[in-house]
Formats: sequence, C-alpha cells, structure tokens
Amino acid sequence: MRHSPEALSAFAEAATLGSFSAAARKLGKSQSTVSTAIANLEVDLGVTLFDRSTRKPGLTPEGRVLLGRVKDILAASDRLDLAASQLGGELEVKLGVVWSDTYQSDRFEEMLQAFDQQFPDLEFECLIAEHGDLVSLVQTGRAQIGVVAAQAVYPPDIGSATIAEQSEITLFVATSHPLANMTDITPDVLNGFRELRLETYLEPEQQAVSAARRAWSAPSYLMLLEMAVLGMGWAAIPRWMVTRFAADKLKELDARGWPRRVPVDAVWSRRRPLGRAGTWLLHEMLALPGQAPGTPK
Repeated sequence: MRHSPEALSAFAEAATLGSFSAAARKLGKSQSTVSTAIANLEVDLGVTLFDRSTRKPGLTPEGRVLLGRVKDILAASDRLDLAASQLGGELEVKLGVVWSDTYQSDRFEEMLQAFDQQFPDLEFECLIAEHGDLVSLVQTGRAQIGVVAAQAVYPPDIGSATIAEQSEITLFVATSHPLANMTDITPDVLNGFRELRLETYLEPEQQAVSAARRAWSAPSYLMLLEMAVLGMGWAAIPRWMVTRFAADKLKELDARGWPRRVPVDAVWSRRRPLGRAGTWLLHEMLALPGQAPGTPK
C-alpha cells in the first residue's frame, strides 16, 4: 500500500473524533506521532486534509471527500485480513461473541453445532448487549465479534459487514392493555400511552425521554418484553422474541409504519485480527440464507 495503514487510521480517527489528541488516545500513540502521520499523508496526497487555523482542527472540503475514500481502503484491508486469517491464522484460545437480540437466524443453532465440530476444544463465550454498549465491548476486546442492528456510522477502529438475514421489529402490548383492541393506530395515539424503550448505558443523550409520554427505559429487549407483559406500556420488540417467550401474553399493535425490517451487521475490531475460529464464524454469519455451514462462499 502506498500510504501506510497507520497514517490512514490516524486520519480517519482524527476526523471522526474531532481532534488529534483524542485520536492519539484511541490509537495508543503520542499526539506528535498522530500529527506527523497525518502531515506526511497530506504531503503524499498533495492536499490539506485539516484546517488548522482554528483551535480545533476541522476537515477541509478535500478532507471530507478523501475521508470516504480512506474508509473504503480500510474496509478493503479488512477483507484482506479476514481472507488471510481464514487461510493461515492462528487458533484462538477463547472466542467471545456479543449478540444483539435483534438477531435471529434460522441457521443459528445449525451454525453453532458446526462451530462446535470445527473447534471442540475452544472456550466460547456469548454476551448480550445493544447498540453502543455492544460496539464498546468489541472495541475493548471483551468480545471479538459483535452482531448488532445496523448503525449509520461506526468508529474507525471497527470493521463491519451486513448479514444477509434481516430482523423484524414491531410494536407489542399486553393483551389487557387499552391499545390492544385499537386499529390503525397513529403516532399521536401512541403518544398518549407510556412507551417502553430501549436505552443503552452509553447513549442516554441520544434517546431523550419525553416527559409527556412518561417513557420507561431498559438496556435489553428481554426486560422490555417483561415490562410489556406486566402491562406497563407499549414497546418495539423483535418479533422472534415475542413468538418464543410471550406469544399468548402480548398483542401486536395495528400501528402505522410497523412492523419494520432491521438490517443486522457483524462487527469486529480492526486493531485485533481474528484467528481461525473467529474468521470461520464470521464467514458463516455472512453466508446467504439456505447455505449449509462450512460450505464455500
């Protein structure tokens, strides 16, 4: 690669985090190292990436354009690393995977059985989290792979790929709730009743609670389901979860705009290459529906 991966990562992190010092902390390097890497990249490219005339450097118009190209290069590098890991990577001692409850696959049990046959002596840990909490677990190395409802933007140190299977989320209430017998429910009608909403520990500022709606929140879909069963309010919950755990206790609402199909992404850390087991599992997750585990892709 003509431009060093370190320089490209430094540029992407600084652009995303908004400062060279924050990028340095994230990458575990000194600020001078990050600044030098970005300056050298600007020399190599022949353009100025950051406007340094203010206290907080901002992207130039050229920088904004090239940021997208740099992200494409980093994504291509991810694919190369995954292919290399599959061909000759070392086997992990332990593999941790953190799942969002939005993910439900008809292949899931079959895939885990095939994984057990491939790596019978590997220690395997499953975790449950959502949104920013889930991504944080992958960033810190607590889990090597995450499966999450697709996000618009991921941190530069996180690689991602969309899983072929989508999830379906819709609105449910207890069968005794006043909304249960209504039809063609509008958002204004929903606003008259308490919402039970998903809120992760890391993102409270992104999910401001409406006082008029008296919303209650919880960090997991399973907790929302239990609250809905108790008649506390209405909640958006993955359909598979209600079918499996509360089919006779919850009623799907006839609400405008619902149900909704939710794309699901697999995510991993670009700073910690996957071994053979992690690479195998990731490729199985990304396989097309109907394809048997372990078959070529």
